[in-house]
Amino acid sequence: MFSKDVTIEGEILAKDWKVNMSKDVKLNTLLAQAGVKKDETTGALTTPLHFSTTYQHPEFGQSTGYDYTRTKNPTRVSLEETLAAIESANYALATSSGMSAIVLAFSAFPVGSKVLAVRDLYGGSFRWFAQAEAEGRFAFTYANTEEELLNKLTEDIDIVYIETPTNPLMVEFDIARISQAAHERGAAVIVDNTFYSPIYQRPLEDGADIVLHSATKYLGGHNDVLAGAIMTNDAAIYDKLFYNLNTTGPVLSPFDSYLLLRGLKTLALRMERSTQNAQEVVAFLKQSPAVKEVLYPGKGGMISFKVVDEGKIPHLLNSLKVFTFAESLGGVESLITYPTTQTHADIPVEVRHSYGLTDDLLRLSIGIEDSRDLVDDLRAALENE
Repeated sequence: MFSKDVTIEGEILAKDWKVNMSKDVKLNTLLAQAGVKKDETTGALTTPLHFSTTYQHPEFGQSTGYDYTRTKNPTRVSLEETLAAIESANYALATSSGMSAIVLAFSAFPVGSKVLAVRDLYGGSFRWFAQAEAEGRFAFTYANTEEELLNKLTEDIDIVYIETPTNPLMVEFDIARISQAAHERGAAVIVDNTFYSPIYQRPLEDGADIVLHSATKYLGGHNDVLAGAIMTNDAAIYDKLFYNLNTTGPVLSPFDSYLLLRGLKTLALRMERSTQNAQEVVAFLKQSPAVKEVLYPGKGGMISFKVVDEGKIPHLLNSLKVFTFAESLGGVESLITYPTTQTHADIPVEVRHSYGLTDDLLRLSIGIEDSRDLVDDLRAALENE
């Protein structure tokens, strides 16, 4: 729990921030109980919305633990405690978007740090990485496979950055193996866990130093909140992250914190259903004559596939009735995305093609609808002229 004591100038350091939840409580219970029993004054079952931006001091030299909502907000605190608990973390921070979480994570490291990253990653991440490198803040090296990454992991690497599974080629990386190798060489490991969520992997348990999420996606789950999350067990890293978040201000609003708490309650149920649906969609795609390759890691709701005739992609996208042609992922509604013109458009075409992100690839985010409707919708769009 957060201490009610405050340090100089209202800063909250790692010693004041600890999750007060039993390690024996199972993940499904943590999720269902998100935000419950946090209001001792009224006994409200769910975490109240605290919209106030400023808080009264009881008297000179005293504080309730809350001074200004950019620094600390009761609704956001409840969310951050839950986020930490579900990722087996001691500390968590909620941010205004997934991209702000990525930028904040890198702010914990010195300018000039050398980063080794997976090549197949979200286009927004690549866009910021390219900007940061052009401005001289970080130097990036990329790897296509796990073996290539391990071979490039030399003593001069400061940070290893991985998405697993990757976006959109769905390649899995062994977090424990990479973390051990990175730590032996003095490098920190950052893992984007957006696609799998804590339901299918908890990177800190496998040795990662920082785990982050675009909480807009599976953690929120309803395409109605923009949010990011960062978790760590390292007190020194947390101190830097908190200082930078409080200083620059990309915090999550109270209302968005409330929405994210509500979404977390059904995370396990949604992930289970989307996985079941995805497996049935994959079975159909693998036997469709219009599909030449299916990319699916075996669990989760994210699927990519390559079509035989990429010239038919506009017709396919315009023909779907149940799937929605839209960016993003992880909601209860099924979406289809064309990375070439949407999520990965900022990656130069020659770079995309070099690692397999070709113009014949489509990405699906499978929701919780009836799988029969999803399969029928894809069949009609793929196989009917």
